[in-house]
Amino acid sequence: MSIAANGSPDSGGAAIRYEPDEPCPPLTLVGVGLQGMVLILATIIAVVTVTGWGASQDDAYLQWSVFAALMIAGALIALQASRVWQIGAEHLVLMGPSTNFVAVSVLALEAGGPALMASLTAASSLFYLMLARWLPRLRRIVTPVVTGTVIMLIAVSILPIVLERIREAPEGATTASGPVVALVTLAVATVLGLRAPIVLRPWSPLLALLAGCVTAASFGIYDFQPVREAAWAGIPTGGFPGLDLTLGLDFWTLLPAFVVITLMSGIKNTADSVILQQASRRRPKVTDFRLVQGGLKANCLGILLSGLAGTVATTFYTSRTLTLMTLTSVAARRVGYVVGATIAVLALFPKLVAVLISIPSPVMGAYILLAVGILFVNGVQTLTKDGLDAQKALIASVSFAVGASLDQQTLFADLLGEGWSPLLDNGVVAGAATAILLTLFLDATSPARQTRLDVELSSAALPELDEFLDGIAARIGWNQTSRQRLRSAGEETLMSLVEPEDLEMLADGQSRHLRGDRPARLIVIARPTDSLVELEFLAVFDEENLEERLAYLSEEVEGSHGWQEGEISLRLLRHYASSVHHQKYHGLDIVTVQVRGSR
Repeated sequence: MSIAANGSPDSGGAAIRYEPDEPCPPLTLVGVGLQGMVLILATIIAVVTVTGWGASQDDAYLQWSVFAALMIAGALIALQASRVWQIGAEHLVLMGPSTNFVAVSVLALEAGGPALMASLTAASSLFYLMLARWLPRLRRIVTPVVTGTVIMLIAVSILPIVLERIREAPEGATTASGPVVALVTLAVATVLGLRAPIVLRPWSPLLALLAGCVTAASFGIYDFQPVREAAWAGIPTGGFPGLDLTLGLDFWTLLPAFVVITLMSGIKNTADSVILQQASRRRPKVTDFRLVQGGLKANCLGILLSGLAGTVATTFYTSRTLTLMTLTSVAARRVGYVVGATIAVLALFPKLVAVLISIPSPVMGAYILLAVGILFVNGVQTLTKDGLDAQKALIASVSFAVGASLDQQTLFADLLGEGWSPLLDNGVVAGAATAILLTLFLDATSPARQTRLDVELSSAALPELDEFLDGIAARIGWNQTSRQRLRSAGEETLMSLVEPEDLEMLADGQSRHLRGDRPARLIVIARPTDSLVELEFLAVFDEENLEERLAYLSEEVEGSHGWQEGEISLRLLRHYASSVHHQKYHGLDIVTVQVRGSR
């Protein structure tokens, strides 16, 4: 496994030789594809086997679960490189079973076996599908502070499972064998990740596992019997769990935990999609949120298929994708076809899969331990992404303390009985609920409450918007210059959103801006502070991205043929506003404008 954490948007873009839609030489394509397969293969096996071992599942289930995980990962990687019925990111995106779901999957396996875990995973995919619709509303509640805190708690919840795997040793082996084997594996992975030559780094996961296996064999704790008994080719005939459709108490008590992790993963996957788009270009462009939505739909399909097949939920492997693009300077999406095909073909050879499944538990435990550390750091990065003031730090601290203290405890089981313990004593759910409630409390008690204006998306709404913004600036005591700047920024944003046809209607004395038979609406939400007002313009209009157009205006283009219609307003908006961001969510466009002022 690569030790590189999630990179920044330009982590690999500057050196990219082949962008997503550019042709790539066949030999390069195959070579990079095989490196991508190597990067994720060990992680796929480790996540599935540690989950199965953590709940004491038999070999038949492990063989089926690994087979299903490999087939689903291969299919989804190829799908992400495509776009089928608006599903797919049209980018190189490596995927596989996620460490985020290890702890809750173990709880489900212990409570009701593979069938219960399958039902819960499939059900959680429905919430992931609804995420795209909810995201515009969730973005103010499920903030980076909430998401980062939950990711950190997910990492903490996995630790007891991993440490139990490291301590595990067969009967007759010394008690020190497990920790020593794990230490060797961890040391080799870390050293290679930090200091190995760049051409060797893609092979560091396999080299670390090899070193751990050799050490385990020297202690006599490597069991080769499953490898000898496995067939060379074929499909596992047993272990398929099916779905538990009884939907009993265990299902309903564990469902909230699956939903929380699914939603947090989805929100993080949205950010991951943005990062991967930026890293795939020689010159980063404004994010195409239609491709983000396509990637999320494919990810949702991966979670659903994982549930139907009874294996751990499949999601993005962002850090490994960035590592592959950084090491090879190749972001061609055709690489995804090679990676997907090789992963899927590998699943059809049980002998090779058995070699990986039979890797001793301490080796796999050490491998996942490193992944847990990276996951925790990713949580910290998410937490601090938008800055960390005293209020955000307190929310994160209290939420993390509540979640970490309840994890692996039976406080509510002792008070209310065992039935609801999986829900109420779940540290991830408790921490997420605490963070969300504190965030809502902070918004509700803010001295500068948000104000809202709802009008038709029309130039005729300009007087109402102007009066609305002038009142906000007067209320917070801004001087005349700052008040005029805020009003001008609002005016130019509105004029940039209004289509040319509406301007013609205005000239003809008409005021309705129509989309079919219904007038388009413009909702303006203002969040004022002493020195800054953040305005959110929510509207439905054409497919052009306002931020992309603003970025275009910043470029020095030789041979310009003059300004296009609407560019004058955009130039003025860039002058008045401190920042402008535009995002698209299934027809709902959100333009966020920040204007600074003084008293």
